[in-house]
Amino acid sequence: MTSSPSPKPATTPGDDASPRSGRRKVLLAAPRGYCAGVDRAVIAVEQALEQYGAPVYVRHEIVHNKYVVKTLERKGAIFVEETEEVPEGNIVIFSAHGVAPVVHDEAKRGKLATIDATCPLVTKVHKEAVRYAKEDYDILLIGHEGHEEVIGTSGEAPEHITLVDGPEDVANVEVRDPDRVVWLSQTTLSVDETMETVDALKGRYPNLLSPPSDDICYATQNRQTAVKQMGAEADLVIVVGSKNSSNSVRLVEVALGAGASASHLVDGADEIDEAWLEGVDTVGVTSGASVPEVLVHGVLDWLAERGYEDVETLTAAEESIAFSLPKELRRDLRAEAKAATEG
Repeated sequence: MTSSPSPKPATTPGDDASPRSGRRKVLLAAPRGYCAGVDRAVIAVEQALEQYGAPVYVRHEIVHNKYVVKTLERKGAIFVEETEEVPEGNIVIFSAHGVAPVVHDEAKRGKLATIDATCPLVTKVHKEAVRYAKEDYDILLIGHEGHEEVIGTSGEAPEHITLVDGPEDVANVEVRDPDRVVWLSQTTLSVDETMETVDALKGRYPNLLSPPSDDICYATQNRQTAVKQMGAEADLVIVVGSKNSSNSVRLVEVALGAGASASHLVDGADEIDEAWLEGVDTVGVTSGASVPEVLVHGVLDWLAERGYEDVETLTAAEESIAFSLPKELRRDLRAEAKAATEG
């Protein structure tokens, strides 16, 4: 996801001269990086490896970040695409994006022990889908086709759910009763994009029901709010995140929409092109919700070596949310602690 900057007076990266302020600086977004759901999922894999020993199988990437996946693989995690790939009797962890009920059934048939690391905010959307399906609503799920979260949510009530992939898809929607329609959404979308789709749906279905609480997760909203503020001030916004991370891709789009001349998505500092710095005074830096902070520090170090040593934190919100570990892990950890005490 890139956009070419508009022409500016040329400078050499690292020079003290600049076309505008003469001061090179970095705006560092806060909050950024790991959200509570990602932190919980990654710790769940680490704790499972420690508790049960390697290998521990994980269905799909635990979170959408190359660095995280490779790090966990080195520790003994094995990532598989389908549940059937896990040998009978082993442990399988379900990723933060959630899975459909059929996947739980597959695990039972394979006699697999399961650890469900689905983000609690995604679980909330699953429960809403089940509830509205029981009430015989048509559910319009706003999200991107093929995304793991969308597949998992759709699987909760496939006969009731219709995917709406953006406002341009609204014209294709068909429902049984326009007075019994509700919308839900993928949690990692752009807030603005989601509401644009909702507005288009309400144009067709004035009685469209909204979910009881906003399905766009707090972390997605907070990171997008910070980038909106940053985009208005930064010439260039660097978003650290993997290309299959929906929320990271959205941050690039939000930065461009907020006024940044250019924005690029990188997995780490080694993917930054020094040519991007030409004519740039202010660089914004943020990271997607599945990105460990070590990768952000790598980008800041890379920028500092090229004269962008002045770092100013731009705080859009404070986050204090934390989620407990999956119940299966908590149960076994408690049992181990009890056995150790009694022993």
